[in-house]
Amino acid sequence: MSERAETARRHFSDIRADDWVERFLPAAIRPYARLARLDRPIGTWLLLLPCWWGLALAAPGWPDPWLVLVFAIGAITMRGAGCTINDIADREYDAQVERTRSRPLPSGAVTLGQAFVFLALQLAIGLGVLLTLNWASLLLGAASLLLVAIYPFMKRVTYWPQFVLGLAFNWGALLGWAAVTGGLDWPAAVLYVGGIFWTLGYDTIYAHQDKADDIKIGVKSLALKLGERTRPFLALFYAAATLCFGMAGAMTGIAWPFYAALGCGAAQLAWQVARVEPDRPDDCLAKFKSNRLFGLILFAGIAIGRALA
Repeated sequence: MSERAETARRHFSDIRADDWVERFLPAAIRPYARLARLDRPIGTWLLLLPCWWGLALAAPGWPDPWLVLVFAIGAITMRGAGCTINDIADREYDAQVERTRSRPLPSGAVTLGQAFVFLALQLAIGLGVLLTLNWASLLLGAASLLLVAIYPFMKRVTYWPQFVLGLAFNWGALLGWAAVTGGLDWPAAVLYVGGIFWTLGYDTIYAHQDKADDIKIGVKSLALKLGERTRPFLALFYAAATLCFGMAGAMTGIAWPFYAALGCGAAQLAWQVARVEPDRPDDCLAKFKSNRLFGLILFAGIAIGRALA
């Protein structure tokens, strides 16, 4: 590893001391905001965007603004719950990783009991959101909790925890479709598979931030499994995602703006593959965060394409 990369790794933390949480929230609330990752909304976006894709792809015209809002609230809540579960499960590992040792649980800002109470509150809010939807959505939402619960433990048993994350984070593609149609169909399934490939790509980039610490503490990731082969596998994952997204759109008879947007999105993914620097944590984080742009481009393409179909 280069001296530049090693320096970046040593001084890299996923909590900023001067962010809006530090400046504007009361001290008693700050640890819970950080536990729910309200200070880092990229994860909420990556959970929300597949929901919006499913809503837009299923809609007979423009997506319902009420459902767009409901899913936004649900994504904020359930992403916070998922992060809380993850931090409870990983609290001992996080204490050994430089990027995560300042998180609320390993730092002692929140006790384990307080974290469980906060988790219960978030799950209750999530249930309230689900109860505003139809029965198919309610059942699908309840089923997703199994994936949310097992994901934090996958890095202990497999080099493919990113696959399980993909199953969980893209469940919203199915949920969004069901919220509109009251059931599931093949376009939703293909959209879901595309989202899984997308997650395999972006979360492998994310995992490269922690690979040195992961080796030391004995946890697994695709970043460690692929190593120097990361770039060609990223290309494979993103190409498969693009193909699936295109197929899902074609199955609904979507109009041409969707394909134009998908082409722009594919170019953004290709830029990630070509320019990512796996030994620089700051660059990996920047490329990971750039997937919000891809997701928004795809959502816009689906919404406009369906409205014009």
